[in-house]
Amino acid sequence: MAKPDIQQVKQRFGIIGNSPDLNRAIDIALQVAPTDMSVLVTGESGVGKENFPQIIHQFSHRKHGTYIAVNCGSIPEGTIDSELFGHEKGSFTGATGERKGYFEVANGGTLFLDEVGELPLSTQARLLRVLETGEFIKVGSSKVEKTDVRVVAATNLDMISATRNGKFREDLYYRLNTVPIRIPALRDRKDDIPLLFRKFASDCAEKYNMPPVVLTDSAKQMLKDYYWPGNIRQLKNITEQISIIEQTRDITSEILKLYLPANEVGLIPVGSVNTNESKNFNNEREILYQVLFDMRKDMNELKKIVHNIVAGKITPSDIIASSAIAPNDKPLAPMVVNTSDRSTDYPIKEDIHPILPSSDIADADVIEAPEYEEETLSLQDVEKDMIIKALERHHGKRKNAAQDLKISERTLYRKIKEYNLENL
Repeated sequence: MAKPDIQQVKQRFGIIGNSPDLNRAIDIALQVAPTDMSVLVTGESGVGKENFPQIIHQFSHRKHGTYIAVNCGSIPEGTIDSELFGHEKGSFTGATGERKGYFEVANGGTLFLDEVGELPLSTQARLLRVLETGEFIKVGSSKVEKTDVRVVAATNLDMISATRNGKFREDLYYRLNTVPIRIPALRDRKDDIPLLFRKFASDCAEKYNMPPVVLTDSAKQMLKDYYWPGNIRQLKNITEQISIIEQTRDITSEILKLYLPANEVGLIPVGSVNTNESKNFNNEREILYQVLFDMRKDMNELKKIVHNIVAGKITPSDIIASSAIAPNDKPLAPMVVNTSDRSTDYPIKEDIHPILPSSDIADADVIEAPEYEEETLSLQDVEKDMIIKALERHHGKRKNAAQDLKISERTLYRKIKEYNLENL
């Protein structure tokens, strides 16, 4: 059978774009489809990984068999084995009858394991046995059963790091990764972004019976320059927001800027991170941590300067001389406190006067500031704060908060329990 044309495949599965990396990924999927090799689809969240298992299934000899997509990250750890491999009656509390697992139901077809990196280690061992021998045992049974299933897995995790950290079995990784397919991030497909925007705008206009929105040249460039941490999913959401909310149909860069968030968790424009330095980070969360640490460092330096001024250890002229403050900036005089009628040994809030001109400093009493203590910020503190803000932003809806944080619901539940945030 001749290999289908890539453009025909794009039209059939609704894939938009002409990026060489995207075309390469589709080409690999078409070449591996007629075989029974395991495939691992990797890429960031929101890049459209779910399309490729369907392409592989539809152009394989299993296309008339069952196709099942399983989100491994959304299934609780205690029931994942039962979902995948089935269970016998009475094998655990609530098992009122026998149940077939996905590997049994999809026999002769294709099983898509999305977020495979979230599988527990015990389930990973069971999955490895199925891939190597085609055999599995139901929960609560001792009978070995056979299945003939083509497995296609997908993940947005760095699997190499996961195997090194002991979170994912190395032998299972190489067994799944027989044929790797890497889906490029939206920021790596800049020329495809206006095409996707136009498609989403057209679909939204047709759905709600309104004229489609159109981007100006400056707005198109702004779209291309944005970092797109949420990839295609985020672009679609923003396009639909603009289509519904804006009265004008011509979208300028000023209008578009209102819809490109820069202060939410994980949403960092390209310009805020040095391109060369960003290559040292594995994902957006690490970039966010670095930005927060840099901000805290700057704040600590500023506190040190203020402390030294109040304590009389340095003067504004010393700061100017050391280039701590730009020469054109007018330095502030130290904060002065009137101590003539204090009733305690500690500064009282009401005693603090406005900043005095430098000529009046000599006539005032200066209280020596307490020793400065630099604050520290751990990764756990940052992560906990991010989770709290995400839960508050989504009014306690954990599914939405997990999507906002770019982690699975299971990971979010574990973190909530770890940080005692169950009451949020």
